[in-house]
Parts: sequence; C-alpha cells; structure tokens
Amino acid sequence: MPPNTNPIVEAIAENFEKLNLKQLARNNDSYQIYPKISYPPLEPFEHNDVGKLADPKKASLYDNAEKVIDLTPNIGTEIHGIQLSQLTDQQKNDLALLAAERGVVFFRNQDIDPYQAIELGRYFGRLHIHNTIGHPEGLPELISLLYDQKNPHTIKYFEGKSAADGWHSDITYENQPAGLSILKIDTVPSVGGDTLWASAYEAYDRLTPTLQKLLEGLSAIHTGQVHTENAKRTGQFIRREFVDSVHPVIRTHPVTGWKGLFVQPGFTKSIVGLSDAESKLLLEYLFNHISRGHDFQVRFKWTEDAVAIWDNRSTFHCAIFDYFGHGKRHGWRVTPTAERPYYDPSSKSRRKDLAEKAAAKSKTQS
Repeated sequence: MPPNTNPIVEAIAENFEKLNLKQLARNNDSYQIYPKISYPPLEPFEHNDVGKLADPKKASLYDNAEKVIDLTPNIGTEIHGIQLSQLTDQQKNDLALLAAERGVVFFRNQDIDPYQAIELGRYFGRLHIHNTIGHPEGLPELISLLYDQKNPHTIKYFEGKSAADGWHSDITYENQPAGLSILKIDTVPSVGGDTLWASAYEAYDRLTPTLQKLLEGLSAIHTGQVHTENAKRTGQFIRREFVDSVHPVIRTHPVTGWKGLFVQPGFTKSIVGLSDAESKLLLEYLFNHISRGHDFQVRFKWTEDAVAIWDNRSTFHCAIFDYFGHGKRHGWRVTPTAERPYYDPSSKSRRKDLAEKAAAKSKTQS
C-alpha cells in the first residue's frame, strides 16, 4: 500500500455528490463553512518522505512529459503534458524529489478535483486541517482561496499591508509544519493575482560564510498569532489553539540534504537567545534578504486550472493582491505535513553539492 494513504477514504467519498467548487465560486455561491467544533492538539508522528523513493533521474516524469521548462536557474520548473489526476506512485515519488530540488513545480490545464487532490496530498504526508479558515462541506483538509472584494474590511486589510509582509512558508508555527503544498487556481482575474516563490537554498548560499555559521547555531520561534488576530477580527471560531514552535534558523532538507534559510515574516516571531532589539534587527535583515532576492525568485502568472506544487522546506512564497477590481480569483490548497525541522551540521549547501557532483561527473567523462 502506498505510504500515508487511507484505502477507505476514496470509497467513502464516492457515496457523496462531489462539490464543484469552481462553479460555485463563479455563481457567487457561498460554500465555505466554519464549524464551531474543537479539534484536539496535533499529535507527533513519524514522517516517511516518498522523495527518498524517487529515481534520481526522475525518468517517470521527464520521459512522459511533452515539455519540461526550468523557469529560472535556481527555482521553478514547469511541466507540460502530464495530468496530476493520473500520476503513478513512481511519478508521485519523482515529483516529491523534483519539488525538493527545484522548490516549486507548475502544471497547467489540470483536471484534478479537490477530492483527488486530497488523496494525492495524503500520499505525501499527514494532511493539515486548519485551525480557523473555512472549508467546503465534508472537506476539512481543503483551504479555499476566495476573498470578498466588496467587503470594505477586506480592502482595508490588504491596503494596510506591504506585499513584502506576505512572504511565508505554510504553517511553520506547527511542530511538524508543511512538507509539500498543492494549490490549484481555477478562476483567474483579467490581470494580476500572480504568486512569487523564493529559494531557501539560494537564500542561504547568498549569505557570507560568517553569517551562515552564526545562523547555523540559532533557533527561532514561529507563531500563528496572525491567524488568531484574524479570527478575532472576523469573529471566526478557533477550532484548535495555535501553538508556538521553535525551529532551527537554518534547516536541512531530509531528501536533498541541502541547507536552507528557515525564517520568514509570516510566522517567525523572534530568535531564541537574542535580546528583542538584536532579534528584530537580524530578522529584519533576513526578511529583506528574502523579499529583495529577485535573482532567486520565480513569479508565476496563473492561468485557469493551473496547479503549483511546492516544498515548504526549501521555499518561501508570497501571493500578490493587486487584482481587486479586475475579476475573481478562486482556488484551493491541500497541505501535507512532514518531519519536525532539524539542522544537520554535516549537511551541505546546494551550491557546494551541485558543484562537487558536476566536478565528479566531469572527471569521470574525461
């Protein structure tokens, strides 16, 4: 049986009429529910990363794709000619490895529906159920992305925020945060609504060796306070209390073995062991380092029914809310969780590892 799967779920789902979220959103039908039920605290679990089962050449994807395009040297790959709804287990394994290496992988014109996406996500890890955000009936593992552009509170909220403040990795306030995330955008505005991703590997590699060494000995506190405040502002019921978690500032990816920067303005509150002033100064520098790192970012222009799958352990991302007044933007996300973040002193930087492998290959061929 594939890892992280529940063989009963799909059979049960077939007994219910599937919701067409795309159609509901386009018809202006409100389908999100906010149940007033309490969830227990999340329990620790052992994560088995399927990326470790992958073929290093990722032949199951590359040999079956019509086209594979690296969008930038450091991050982002787009694959044409493969439907995520029809992946084999080997293709899922290879996709996990590709996302770990390239950060984010894009697919256009996808027919995968929310129910299939939940099953796909479950293959990659235990699915996260959000503490406050609304979800479709019967699909608590799904986060719907649709903002009411007619609500003055929504407009005011986003007008008061800088786009740079939106950089984050998903749910890092959890003890075992997100591994991969699966996002489908099925309705796009006439213009705007892009999403940016940045490479945590390259963010680390661009730091000086002195700063790298300093950060490798530090940990940071991640908090879900922003969600708590939003829930209080909107009157949403908090179904599970948000926790603060302590994670290493430099994280080792379990599949690639590469070091990456693991702080961001969305959820990182402070650095352990530093004064408030020192922590604020250092985090502000690192946050600016991410937001200004245009040469290790990729900006994706969504088209109808495009899907992005990214690895939160090796990327940061930021949605651009510039489309209000230009049409509706709707989609949904599924979020598999992974291991507790750790730092391995013997791990390598992406640059160093790739350089060593290239040198070894060149020596073999000469």
